[in-house]
Amino acid sequence: MATVPAKSPQESRAMRFLAACTLVPILCFAFQDLGSKYGGMEWLTYDYAAWPLMIAPILMLILFFRSRDLIRNPRMGSNFSQTIKIVAAMYLIWNIIGALGYSWLAVISVLSSLTILVADRQLKKQAGA
Repeated sequence: MATVPAKSPQESRAMRFLAACTLVPILCFAFQDLGSKYGGMEWLTYDYAAWPLMIAPILMLILFFRSRDLIRNPRMGSNFSQTIKIVAAMYLIWNIIGALGYSWLAVISVLSSLTILVADRQLKKQAGA
């Protein structure tokens, strides 16, 4: 598998944290589905998988604001900027579904994802001016 190397140590750290925010909810969903269906673990409810899905965008928003320099300087963090926008859009879709079908608290995650998508564009405009 080919990967794009990080352009700075800051970007490498941010990408690892972003990978954890992306993979943990997916692994929780897989474990919940397999454990409750085949393992006979009735205690594994959808809450086990839904809460990490709703918490991840909030952690990503904190990461986004801590990594503003990577977004302002495309030579340092162009990979991070593109990746966090893709992941935020993915979480936006799933949290809209979660807000409609599971809990209204997912609205906070929806707003976090929208903030990432809008603020990324604004930071790039400010850096270009």
